[in-house]
Amino acid sequence: MKNGLNIFLGVLSAMLLSWACLLYGAHRQFGGLTQHKDAADESLNPAVMPGLANQGRMVYQDLGCVSCHTQQVRHNSPDLARKWGDRESYPRDYIRDVTVHLGNSRIGPDLRNVGARSPDAAYLYKLLYAPQIFAPGTNKPAYDFLFTVRPVQGGAASPKALQLPSKFAPPAGHEVVPTPRAEALVAYLMNLKDTYDYPVEKSRNEPAKKGAGH
Repeated sequence: MKNGLNIFLGVLSAMLLSWACLLYGAHRQFGGLTQHKDAADESLNPAVMPGLANQGRMVYQDLGCVSCHTQQVRHNSPDLARKWGDRESYPRDYIRDVTVHLGNSRIGPDLRNVGARSPDAAYLYKLLYAPQIFAPGTNKPAYDFLFTVRPVQGGAASPKALQLPSKFAPPAGHEVVPTPRAEALVAYLMNLKDTYDYPVEKSRNEPAKKGAGH
C-alpha cells in the first residue's frame, strides 16, 4: 500500500496529540493547586502529613491495601450516608500525597476519612491484629505479623501492649506489642481525614438554587 506509512504516522500523531492534550488539560486544571490559607487562623490546608504518618503511607502501599480499600468520597453517591466523610473529596485534598491511593475496589470501606471516624489508635491496632474481634467471619486478613508477641518484661505490661479479649490474647505472661511498621501504619490511618472544607470547592459543589438557570 503506497500511502500506508503516511496513514500510520498520521494516526499515530493524532493519538499522541490527543494523549498530550489530555495530560496537559489535567495538569492545567489540577497541577497548580496549592494549600489554602485560612483567613481566620492562617492555617494551611491540607496540612503536611507528619513524618511517622508518611512512613506509614509506605507500609500501606507495601501491604497492598489499595486492593480492597479506596480513598475517595465520591460525588452523588451513598458515601456520605455511609458516614465515610462529611463532604465529597476534592482534588486539592490529595496534593500532600506523594502517591495517591485512590484504590482499585471497595471490598472494604473507604478509608479517606478513617482517622476522623476512628480516632482511637488502640482500636486500629486491634483491628489490624485480629479483625474478627469486631467482625466475626470477616474476610479481612489479620496483619498479626506487624506485631510482636513477647514475654512481659520487668513484671509489668508495656503501655503499648494490646488489650485483647481472652480468645485472642497471648499465652499467660506474654503481651502483644506493635512493631514500628504497625505504629507508622496507624499514624498514617489516623491522619486520613479531610475535615477542612475549602471555600472555592464548597461553593462550586453547593446545590443550585431553585429557579436558577433554565
